[in-house]
Amino acid sequence: MSRKPLNIGVCGVGTVGLATIEILRDHSETLLARSGQAMVVSHVGARREHPNHDYGEARVSRDVFDVARDPDVDVLVELIGGTSAAYDLIKRAIQQGKHIVTANKALIAEHGTALAVAAEKADVVLAYEAAVAGGIPVIKALREGLAGNRIKRLQGILNGTCN
Repeated sequence: MSRKPLNIGVCGVGTVGLATIEILRDHSETLLARSGQAMVVSHVGARREHPNHDYGEARVSRDVFDVARDPDVDVLVELIGGTSAAYDLIKRAIQQGKHIVTANKALIAEHGTALAVAAEKADVVLAYEAAVAGGIPVIKALREGLAGNRIKRLQGILNGTCN
């Protein structure tokens, strides 16, 4: 007996958003085999029309907040960028009980603590690994692989896109 598919809402369909949709679609069998649960992009929030984009069977809304309000969406992937609208969108999604994935560095730098507190209170996951170190899984390594260590300092080289 298989579980109900994990319905994913993607907000923002620039280069990263469209690639995310394509990866979830093109690697659906591998993701199912590895996770034990099908993952389906069920709702896309795109502020503008993009006639050449293929969203598959996903519902498309011009208002990204429709994705946060959609009761069928389990996970909201925020890729719209900026801080104001993205912050409001994620807060709304957390209030609706949705798990969050974001690659938004500026948002995490400015509002990461507040969003983490809100997510913890709502018992949802706020995943921001894609916003850190160019997507290198350093957060996972720190949380899981180095959990028994006492880390006093973390150093790195910051480039022009770091916040």
